[in-house]
Amino acid sequence: MQSIPEKANKRVLEVGCGTGAFTKEILKKLQDGDAFHIVELSADFCETVEVNLLQPFRKDNPNIEVEVHNAPIEEANLEGKYDAVICGLPFNNFPLDLVNHLFAVLFGFLKEGCELAYFEYLGMLKLKRVFGFPSVRRETKQRRNDINARFEKQSGTQQTVWINIPSCRVVRLKGC
Repeated sequence: MQSIPEKANKRVLEVGCGTGAFTKEILKKLQDGDAFHIVELSADFCETVEVNLLQPFRKDNPNIEVEVHNAPIEEANLEGKYDAVICGLPFNNFPLDLVNHLFAVLFGFLKEGCELAYFEYLGMLKLKRVFGFPSVRRETKQRRNDINARFEKQSGTQQTVWINIPSCRVVRLKGC
């Protein structure tokens, strides 16, 4: 969770928490006065994270605001900007137009100079390029070009996490 700054009264947004793998790590970085908002489409995932992680956390940390929004990111009723956006959405599985839309929305919530972090599983694009139908291969090439352009424009950095199964690449992009 290198993208979360070590400062007081920070605001963190997680989009696509799933069952809470990143949520657990984010909670460890929070201090009194911080705010943490989670946006997740799946009501089941929201319930799981709420019961297993957030209820016990709130009990032990009453001075940290933690809120779950069961909605699309565009409808989550979020206000203000965030010091970090952590995203678990599977961008490599989405059409390119949706990916571009989601990045525009996510960067809209990010304070200038702060980081948006997301991950992608290693090898997925290569598998699609090799084994996909021609339309999948074409879209995969476009997606890779889009990723590379965004990486350069947003002063991207990356780190490979080999101990994850499957291994993944964590990408950090700076807000403008």
